[in-house]
Amino acid sequence: MSKTIVTHEEILAYHAQFPAGKIGSCITKSLHTPRDIILAYTPGVGTVCQEIVASNDKVYQYTGKGNLVAVISNGTAVLGYGNIGPLAAKPVMEAKAMILKRFAGIDAFDIEIDVTTPEDVIQIIKAIAPTFGALNLEDIKAPECFQIEEALMAQLQIPVMHDDQHATAIVASAALLNALLVANKDISKVQIVFSGAGAGAIATAKLLMVLGAKPDHIVMCDRQGVIRKDREKLDPIKAPFATDRSVHTLHDAVTGADVFIGLSSGDVLMAESVAKMAKDPIVFGLANPVPEISYEAVMSARADVIFATGRGDYPNQVNNLLAFPYIFRGALDVQASAITTAMQQAAVQAIQTLAHEETPVMIRKYYGSNSSFGKEYLLPKPMDSRLLSVVSIAVAQAAIASDVAKKLITDWDAYRGELWERVGHQNA
Repeated sequence: MSKTIVTHEEILAYHAQFPAGKIGSCITKSLHTPRDIILAYTPGVGTVCQEIVASNDKVYQYTGKGNLVAVISNGTAVLGYGNIGPLAAKPVMEAKAMILKRFAGIDAFDIEIDVTTPEDVIQIIKAIAPTFGALNLEDIKAPECFQIEEALMAQLQIPVMHDDQHATAIVASAALLNALLVANKDISKVQIVFSGAGAGAIATAKLLMVLGAKPDHIVMCDRQGVIRKDREKLDPIKAPFATDRSVHTLHDAVTGADVFIGLSSGDVLMAESVAKMAKDPIVFGLANPVPEISYEAVMSARADVIFATGRGDYPNQVNNLLAFPYIFRGALDVQASAITTAMQQAAVQAIQTLAHEETPVMIRKYYGSNSSFGKEYLLPKPMDSRLLSVVSIAVAQAAIASDVAKKLITDWDAYRGELWERVGHQNA
């Protein structure tokens, strides 16, 4: 187990060092001579404008739209802190933009908007969408996030992804598929319990069903307990996961279950409940920064548990960073009009299978010797540079197969080299 400790003061100093924040901008063309000004600005830029007027698709050829993502939030559901508003959300959005650039060579702007109603959020994002090649929605609370994402996907012809839903679902699903391999269990037979019924939990449950989990094997719990079919005023978003089993509490639901997936809040799962789960139980406590049950508590409950958290200081971190930079990279590079379920499945498979491969020496140096597939190594590590090519290529290929790609790639070896060159130049 790795423990990287940073102090409160170190965190603040990191962000405050000049220039403040974590992202900036840079120019990509020469601007050193009078000729450069003519080419870049007036009168030369008018020629480019006319080309785009004649054919809108040329905006991808002559501007940065095709490599530009908006990281957008209204600050209504930020990490584990809840509705802290757009200003307090800005450090998180800057971090997401920074990650897109560092790991996938994607330019990104963080955009914090001071509106909360779905209609206003949709209107604002739709109005600014022409600037971007894709939209990364972040930290928007449920159930509004479902309506917002659905409307934008229907109205725009660029990829739109609510990261809290889909990247969470992709990485959690990859981790679960590998945990099931370790436990020698079949996804179609296991009993799965969710703690939490928000964006991440619902998206994860939906993706797991696509991957083979049986709907009647899933029990979902929220703050009121088990979501049951006889509940009064049953939320229509939660209704597909309502059960008529004779279970009412999280403890009832977990008893005898094979899998627990927590996407809720800290310390809601008791060690006594884990002790009553099936043989070789899989427990994912993904609430951040405090998981649904601590590493120490779950390990004291039983020795055969397979455990994951959202934290980097314990084994098996389920981290969105493994997915979202490369999903956007692959989608952008084929000018996809959407991110389909097939593209999500491709990302799951790519992340899952990469964990089975021999770990590079540099990754073992960063994370220690425990970097071989097994009970405490279900996922690749965030610093594993192979994710760039493996996941991006899988997503791009799935986009082409899904008929949502406007640009085709035929030489995948050349594309792999382009990816390394792009990101290598960024990180030089």
